[in-house]
Amino acid sequence: MRNDSVINDGEGAENVSFPNAVLRNGNGSLLSADQLPEVLFISSYPPRECGIATYSQDLLKALNNKFSDSFSLRVCALESENTELAYPEEVKFVLDTNDPQQYAVIADAINKDPRIRVVLMQHEFGFFQGRGEEAFAQFLHAIHKPVVIVFHTVLPHPDETLKAKLRHIIEACSSVVVMTKSSAKILQDEYGMAPEKIVVIEHGTHLVPHLNKEFLKEKYGLAGKKVLTTFGLLGPGKGITTTLDSLPAIIEANPDVVFLVIGKTHPGVVKSEGEKYRDMLEAKVEALNLSLHVEFINRYLPLEDLLEYLQLTDIYLFTSNDPNQAVSGTFSYAMSCGCPIISTPIPHAKEVLREDTGIIIDFQNSHQLTDGVNRLMSDEPLRMAFESSTLQRMAPTAWENSAIAHAQLLRRKAREEIVLQYRLPQTKLDHLKKMTTEFGMIQFSKISQPDLDSGYTLDDNARALIAITMHYELTGDEEDLNYIRIYLDFIKYCLQPGKYFLNYVDEKRKFTKQNETTNLADANGRALWALGYLVSQHAILPAALTEDAEEIIEAARTRVEMIHSTRAMAFVIKGFYYYNQLKKSPANTALIKKLANRLVQMYRHESERHWQWYEGYLTYANSVLPEAMLCAWQETGDPVYREIAKSSFDFLLSLTFTESGIKVISNKSWLQKGQKAAHYGEQPIDVAYTIQALDRFFNEFGEEGYLEKMIAAFSWFLGNNHLNQIIYNPCTGGCYDGLEESRVNLNQGAESTLSYLMARLSLDQYMEVGHGKTLAKKANLVRMCE
Repeated sequence: MRNDSVINDGEGAENVSFPNAVLRNGNGSLLSADQLPEVLFISSYPPRECGIATYSQDLLKALNNKFSDSFSLRVCALESENTELAYPEEVKFVLDTNDPQQYAVIADAINKDPRIRVVLMQHEFGFFQGRGEEAFAQFLHAIHKPVVIVFHTVLPHPDETLKAKLRHIIEACSSVVVMTKSSAKILQDEYGMAPEKIVVIEHGTHLVPHLNKEFLKEKYGLAGKKVLTTFGLLGPGKGITTTLDSLPAIIEANPDVVFLVIGKTHPGVVKSEGEKYRDMLEAKVEALNLSLHVEFINRYLPLEDLLEYLQLTDIYLFTSNDPNQAVSGTFSYAMSCGCPIISTPIPHAKEVLREDTGIIIDFQNSHQLTDGVNRLMSDEPLRMAFESSTLQRMAPTAWENSAIAHAQLLRRKAREEIVLQYRLPQTKLDHLKKMTTEFGMIQFSKISQPDLDSGYTLDDNARALIAITMHYELTGDEEDLNYIRIYLDFIKYCLQPGKYFLNYVDEKRKFTKQNETTNLADANGRALWALGYLVSQHAILPAALTEDAEEIIEAARTRVEMIHSTRAMAFVIKGFYYYNQLKKSPANTALIKKLANRLVQMYRHESERHWQWYEGYLTYANSVLPEAMLCAWQETGDPVYREIAKSSFDFLLSLTFTESGIKVISNKSWLQKGQKAAHYGEQPIDVAYTIQALDRFFNEFGEEGYLEKMIAAFSWFLGNNHLNQIIYNPCTGGCYDGLEESRVNLNQGAESTLSYLMARLSLDQYMEVGHGKTLAKKANLVRMCE
C-alpha cells in the first residue's frame, strides 16, 4: 500500500483518466496526451521566490491532479533581472518583463501555437514597471487567444491615469478573476467594470490532516510553549515590530509564550538594502530582552514542515502595514490549518474574519494586539471554537475546489474546446485505519480526528467488513486480513443469545440503551449482507475467516424471516445471494424468494404509472431495493424479479439524475408520492449505494447508460455537485459527512468514509487486467456531467 505524504500535492491520483466527459479527435477516438488542448500560465514561477510564483505552482499542481486528462498546462515564466533560473519542464517560455521586444515575440508564438486554447495571466503591479508597463498592455491586446487575468491586487480610489490603464488591460481579457468580494466591488464601483466579466475565486489553501498539536510541538522542540506565529517573505510591510512591541505585556501574562517568525527576507528587500530590516528586528529583540521568546526561522521551509508549524500554532498573527493588500496567501494558509487569527484590517481579513473566527486590530496598534493575544491565550474554549469555525469557513478554498472553479472557467473561455474529465483518486485506507481500534471502527470523527466517545456501531463495522474485503479482493494486501478479523469479531460480539444483533456499543464496549429504543432490523440485515459477502470470497480468504462468518450466519438466520423492514429485507437478500456462492442450498434460495416476494407485493401495492416504487415515499438507501430484486433474479431466474428490478431502478434514476450529475434524495425531507423533491442534504451513503447498484445493473443488462451514470455519480465525490466542492478528502483518505445547501459537513465519520471506499472500489474492478470489455466501454463514454 502506498502511504501518501501528509500534504496532497498532486501525487495522489491514478495514472488513468476518470471521465465525466471524454475528449475526442476528428475520427472519434480518444485524444492522446500530446493532442490535449493547452492552457498557458503567464506568471512568476519557482524557483523565483515570490508569493505569486508559489501560488501559480500550487494552482498548476491542483489542476493537474484533478484534470490532467482534460488539458495540458504550460508556463510562461516572468523575469525581470535576466537571471538564468533552472525552471522545471512545464516552463515553455521565459519573458523578461523589462524588455519590450520580448512581449511581441512571445505574443506571436502564442498566436501561432494551435494547441494553446486559453491564457491564464497572473497580474501584480510590481511585475510590469518602467518600459514593461506599456509593453504589457500591448502584449495582452496582441494575443488572439482568450485571456483570463487574475488580479492579485486591486487598488481602491484610483486616479484617472490608473483607471484608464486598468481598463485598457481589462478590455483585452475575456474574464477577470479576483480573490475577494471586496476586490470585485472595487472593480465595479470604481473602475466601471461589468459584473458579468468578474469571477471571484478565493485564494487556494492546502488540505492538512490536522495532527495533534502537542505532538507537533514536541517534534519541533516547542513542548509546553504557547506559540504565536507569522510567516512569509520578510520585509518592512510585514509589521513585525508591532508584535515585538506587544510581546513584553504578552509575556507578563503568558511567560511560556514564543513568537515564531518564519521566512527568508524578500529578495527585493535584500537587493535594495541587504539584511538591514532583519538586523533591525534582531537588535530590537535584544533591546527588549526577548531572546528567549522570539525565534527567527530564516530559511525556506518545505510545504509539509510549514503546514505542521501552522498546525502547532496557538494564534497566528498577521500584522501587515498595507491597507491596500487585497489578499494574503499566508493568511489563507494559516486559516486552513485552523489557526485562530489576529489580523490588521486588510480587505481579505475584513471579508473572511468574523467574530467566531478571529480578531481584527488597527494597523500598528500593539496595545490591541496585546489585548487580543492575552484574551485568546486565557480562553482555550474560545480558541477551540475559533479553530472549528475557521476550518469550516476555509473548506471551500481548498486547492482542489480552486482547481474545479478555474477549470470550469477555462472551459467556458476556451469556447468549449476543453472538455473536463475528473481523474480517479488513488484508493487510500489511511482514514479507515485511523478510525479503527483493536475492537472495531469508531462511529464518528471531529473533522478528521476519531471521536472515541461516540462509540461503535454494527452498521459501520458491517460496512467496514465489506469495504476491506473488496480491497483485499482487488489487491491481496495481507494487512487487510487483520482488519477483516477485527470487523468480523465485532459483528460476532454484537450477536445476542436470542440470535439477533445489537447495533450500538459505547467506548467501554458495553451495549447502550439506544438499542432498546431504535429499530435494529436494518443493522441486522446489513450484518448479514457483510457476512454473506465475506463468505463469497472463500476462494481467496483464510478458511478461519469464512468459517466464522458462516457460523454467525447460521446462528442468525433463524430470525431472518421475522424481518419486514423494506431495506432490511433487501440487505438480507444481498447477503444470502452472496452466501449462496459458497453453499448453493435450497434453503438459502427459498429465503431469498420469500423476502423478494414480499418486496414484489409491496411494489404491486404502491406502484402506478408515474410511481414505480415499493413504498409511497423515497427515503435513504433507495438503490438497495432494486439491486436486491436483481440479486433475487440472478439467484432464482424468476423474470418477475428482473422486470420489477429494472422498472423500479430506472424510475429511481429518473428522479436522482440530471444532465449535470446525481442529486440523491434529501435526508432533510423524504420524497412523498406526488410531491416535489426537497433540495440539499445529500449523504455519501446514498451515492455509494447508487454506484453499487449501477455496477450490478450494468453487468447484467450491458447498457452503457448505467456505466455512464456510475461515472457521473462518482464525480459527485470529486466536486461535481451543486457546490462544486470535494466531498472526498484526498489528504486524509476520509469522506465528508454530507453536502448541505451552502456548506460541506467536514466531519469524516465511518459511514461516509466507508461509503466512499465502497464506491471507489466498485470502480476499481474496471481498471484491473482481465476486464478489457468493460474498460473499453468505459473509454467510449459519451459526453456527460459538464
